[in-house]
Amino acid sequence: MKQGLELKLGQHLAMTPQLQQAIRLLQLSTVDLQQEVQNMLESNPLLDEDAGDEEGGSGPLPETVEISSEDRQLDLTTEDTLPDELPLDSQWDDVFDMGTSGSGGGSDEDMPDFESRSSHSQSLQDYLRWQADMTHFSADERNMAELIIDAIDERGYLAESLEDLAVNMNVEDDALLAVLLRVQDFDPPGVGARDLSECLLLQLKQMVGEDASILLAQRIVKDHLQALGRHDYPRLCAALGVDEETLRGAMALISTLNPKPGEEVGVESTEYVIPDVIVRWVGKRLRVDLNPEAMPKLRINGRYAGMTGGKDAAHKYIQDQLNEARWFIKSLQSRQETILKVARAIVERQKDFFTNGPESMRPMVLRHIAETVEMHESTVSRVTNQKYMITPRGLYEFKYFFSSHVSTDSGGSASATAIRALLIKMTQAESARHPLSDAEIAKVLADQGIQIARRTVAKYREAANIPTASQRRRL
Repeated sequence: MKQGLELKLGQHLAMTPQLQQAIRLLQLSTVDLQQEVQNMLESNPLLDEDAGDEEGGSGPLPETVEISSEDRQLDLTTEDTLPDELPLDSQWDDVFDMGTSGSGGGSDEDMPDFESRSSHSQSLQDYLRWQADMTHFSADERNMAELIIDAIDERGYLAESLEDLAVNMNVEDDALLAVLLRVQDFDPPGVGARDLSECLLLQLKQMVGEDASILLAQRIVKDHLQALGRHDYPRLCAALGVDEETLRGAMALISTLNPKPGEEVGVESTEYVIPDVIVRWVGKRLRVDLNPEAMPKLRINGRYAGMTGGKDAAHKYIQDQLNEARWFIKSLQSRQETILKVARAIVERQKDFFTNGPESMRPMVLRHIAETVEMHESTVSRVTNQKYMITPRGLYEFKYFFSSHVSTDSGGSASATAIRALLIKMTQAESARHPLSDAEIAKVLADQGIQIARRTVAKYREAANIPTASQRRRL
């Protein structure tokens, strides 16, 4: 084979580091973006947070990006000199000092740190161990209590059998059971139970009084819990020898119990969602704007940027950091413009939703928005990932407005979200004694022109967290 050289022209797409960064920023949520911006501010000296006119940002290159409609100006009016004595608004005797009051003076290290205690959630095991420390246990009983507490899961149930725990610790079953009964008296009520029936029974036994409803509720959760779960009320009334009114009172008491008592302890702090887009009515028109609170304000540090132009390593480093900062700002601008463009396209297509509610949701897939904004479907998918908009009807994720469709008799299509809304409306208006089955719901929808199978109704019902007809039956 003869070897040779050949010159050929061609085009191909190269994923440059800058392009990869722009794609990564596009799919980040608002919280993740704030962390990314903070990391960039810490690593790049050419990038500053635009918080107003500061000395560090002044220079020959006032290159600023405002990804917001509002400017935060800092009023730094200070005097050159300070007086020798400043006026006081209180006297030393008026200040209450916990460390020096009473007998003896304690230091700040001796005082409890209430702020740190309230800022960290306490686990269920820590809470139970604290109660065990307050209980009079012998050394062996304390070890058995520790073993039982470690075997309690996050729901508050004993995850292992007493027999296995007794074998692991080489103790008698009766001794371990006695310690378990004492642990079951701990807070929250129902903790340490081995099944649902025992959990509810423990909570009922801690109620004060011997009311007839409490005694009847104890009989139900102890012997007839499965019949209660099936909502078989006639059989319950016959087995208990009571009428429906008495049964209704006991059921109301049972409904106040917590089937997962362990979840009351160690609740994590609430995670708040920051909307990227704000949708509001302006007259009869929907207006879509970016959320100014969710957008970072960055600018180039003019003092450092003026040091470029040299040939040594220091000047080359500054030039590289300057290019990186400029590209990062440009990527943020492109991200906000893309989010706004996609949000406006979604709102325009789903205008009936904002006017009439979920029942008027139109079928929509990524291709519809991609064709409107003239972008690829993968780009639209990145934009809609973990992005939220606050609307007159509530807070929604971008992906909420995308759903499949079901054909109708008129030749059109109905959105799956609209069908779920209809299903919720039908179940809320149904009779409590005779709830609609999946087949009956499918027949009602067919009468409205929506052809849907019974198994599809079951799928939409489960997606809307609606129980089955037998579980929705009430007295």
